[in-house]
Amino acid sequence: MGRYGYDGNGLPSQIDQTEVHMTFVHPSFGQIDDSRTIIFDTTLRDGEQSPGFSMNLEEKLRMAEALADLGVDVIEAGFPVASKGDFESVSEIARIVRGAVVCALARSGGRNDIQAAGEAIAHAERGRIHNFISTSPLHMKYKLRMEPETVLEIITEGNKAARNLTDDVEWSAEDGSRTEPDFLCRCVEAAIKAGATTINIPDTVGYATPEDMEKIFAMLKARVPGADSVIFSAHNHNDLGLGVANTLASLRGGARQIECTINGIGERAGNAALEEIVMAIRTRNDQYPYTNRIVTEKLLRLSRMLATITGFDVQPNKAIVGRNAFAHESGIHQDGILKNAATYEIMTPESVGWSKTSLVMGKHSGRAAFRDKLVALGYGEMADDRLNDAFARFKDLADRKKVVYDEDIVALVDDEARDHARIRFHGLEVSSGSKRPAEATLEIEVDGEMIEASATGNGPVDAAFHAIRSAFPHDARLALYSVGAVTEGTDAQARTTVRLEEDGRLVDGQGADADTVVSAVRAYLHALNKLLVKRTRAEPEALEA
Repeated sequence: MGRYGYDGNGLPSQIDQTEVHMTFVHPSFGQIDDSRTIIFDTTLRDGEQSPGFSMNLEEKLRMAEALADLGVDVIEAGFPVASKGDFESVSEIARIVRGAVVCALARSGGRNDIQAAGEAIAHAERGRIHNFISTSPLHMKYKLRMEPETVLEIITEGNKAARNLTDDVEWSAEDGSRTEPDFLCRCVEAAIKAGATTINIPDTVGYATPEDMEKIFAMLKARVPGADSVIFSAHNHNDLGLGVANTLASLRGGARQIECTINGIGERAGNAALEEIVMAIRTRNDQYPYTNRIVTEKLLRLSRMLATITGFDVQPNKAIVGRNAFAHESGIHQDGILKNAATYEIMTPESVGWSKTSLVMGKHSGRAAFRDKLVALGYGEMADDRLNDAFARFKDLADRKKVVYDEDIVALVDDEARDHARIRFHGLEVSSGSKRPAEATLEIEVDGEMIEASATGNGPVDAAFHAIRSAFPHDARLALYSVGAVTEGTDAQARTTVRLEEDGRLVDGQGADADTVVSAVRAYLHALNKLLVKRTRAEPEALEA
């Protein structure tokens, strides 16, 4: 893999970039070439730890099946020991999803963790246990309160226990980028000897630079006995905005598995974004001569599906999947694009799933065309009852708007595409004015029971929110209320975001409707349903990786 010299910190000071393509036999993938990059998606585990994000079982299954269809190699489905709900979701994904390895997270020192992970993946076509423990001086002293030798013992015990349950075992050095090089080498060697087949070095707090990550992987491959018998993996957080850059640098250093999430969601500032990494490799294959299985034309679909499920839209200028990613307003740019798209576009919009136009539907469009459109927009196949509800809302909107854009369709069906297991909106009547308090009468379905409630308030939205509290009493605090327009014009739909806080848990909900107050109620109910999911989950210690 090249020749290395080492500086005073034990890191390579010079790297020989001579390409040497090797083959490696992996328990889940068989014989793979050194140019092959394994895509490990942790949207359902690390991504869901984002404040305000939560998914129920049906939503996780939709995402998992779509990720497998995208071409993801490994799907990290969750942390089974965290709660009964997490165990059930990992187990169900393992039972249903085909075409990808289903991975369960566990702490190296948690015997119940590893046993739970093994049971959760028992029915997987291909299953993996991913165990981890902190290795940096800071984490060992203040978080684990352990001596280095104890950590080494736990690494050995944890990986042996995992290997007894599955042939595919991954080990992660939490806060690996801030771990002393010599100790990191000892930890990796111990994990390999104990049976780990993938070694992950996370930049857990997003502190590292690309130069750091390249050197770390090059060092481990050069110094650790048995390094040529495992796959090295990179998991980079985005606290300094370097997640993608650090991941690409890790590939240069010898990593061949990339851990990432759709839309870059994750703890704090998020993870390295799958769509950005994949398109960087595809567009600059001269610099990153690696292959993967991702069907890039499906990237936008997955991005929109995740935004629909979580209620979090990507920012307009987000690379690859933001709505402005291929927009050109400057006259000079527009002139160049008209003459030759390559003047200002380094990839085609179609290569990541964008269509040439968003103006496609109207009041004369039929149910079949509407179903096809939803699939194209990333919703997948909806159940007939949901489809009927969404289509009825679409026809109602089409009667009120002259032009219906893709953005309108996405906004109006979001509420129907989400699985509101406990609370569903049915109707709202509001009366308000400048001479008397506003009054709202709300009709919702709670656990299959229809409930009607009325309340007054300082304005129609305030009255509607009081009505929700009356119909479904709760102690959550309204932490954010924000309204925007989906498209332009006075007939545009309102898109509302509501954030609720309860016992330190934050959840965000979104709703859309041509009526601003109705959109606010839909957003509140979406957030409330997500909060109910959050209530069922435990938060085990040392969950971050």
